[in-house]
Amino acid sequence: MIINDKRIRIITGHYGSGKTEFAINYVMRLRELTNKNIAVADLDVVNAYFRIREKKKELENANILTIDSSIDAPNLDLPALSAQIMTPINDKSYEYVMDVGGDNVGARVVGRFSDIIEKEEYDMLFVVNANREKTQTPDQVIQYIKSIENSSKLKITGLINNTHLIRDTRVEDILKGEKVVKKVSEDLCIPVKYTSCLENLVCELPKNIEGEIIPIKLHMREDWM
Repeated sequence: MIINDKRIRIITGHYGSGKTEFAINYVMRLRELTNKNIAVADLDVVNAYFRIREKKKELENANILTIDSSIDAPNLDLPALSAQIMTPINDKSYEYVMDVGGDNVGARVVGRFSDIIEKEEYDMLFVVNANREKTQTPDQVIQYIKSIENSSKLKITGLINNTHLIRDTRVEDILKGEKVVKKVSEDLCIPVKYTSCLENLVCELPKNIEGEIIPIKLHMREDWM
């Protein structure tokens, strides 16, 4: 379960996999399950769109400390990180979720803090969208994982099946992704921690689906998108 994950949770994956949408739903679910202090950090300096900082007000209204740029200019694409990133790492009263930019370039950001994070309890969860280029086969996912581990200097500890086509997602897409993550799990001995899908599809998933089901609300996409 979410509350049993290590105190520091790093969400990473291929660019466009839906990791930020997953991270927001994850942290909102965590807020429902615990009264502890919660913080989420936007460490995405790769993608200029669909970043956690866009939902800062919504998250802070839910009593979630939201950390983004050191420059108060949310409409500018500036790779400036706040020193506040370190606060929830050092303050053990916080449950901490870090949304890391896609690919090995984004992973270098968290690599700057790897020596400190390694000393703490952490999970690094890799988001897989098997409908996305470069993560459609187990071999592609494994190659991506190794690249991110190399750049971040940290180890992936769990897999997330987040295979989707946004609002056009079908159960068949999720099951397609399950085959991919199960093979990766077997080859690398990394558990499948979560399967995410739109809320309206949860009841259609088979009972033996891999991992805990995380129902997804589309926080990052307006109705017209």
